[in-house]
Amino acid sequence: MKKVYLSVMIALFSIIAFAQETPKEIDVNINTDKGGAWYAAPWVWVVGAAVFILLLVALTRGSGRRAD
Repeated sequence: MKKVYLSVMIALFSIIAFAQETPKEIDVNINTDKGGAWYAAPWVWVVGAAVFILLLVALTRGSGRRAD
């Protein structure tokens, strides 16, 4: 009797598993805005990196001076 009960339960669980909803179709279009945000432009990152490197170099060279 236990085998019959187990078989019926396994059959019900498999039916429940197959009866799940199908996933919704999602259409994602990332090219909706032609202007975009200012931080999405590559030149902003290049200029920002150049300024950061110049500041880093200026700060590290200035700390190497000794008072004689």
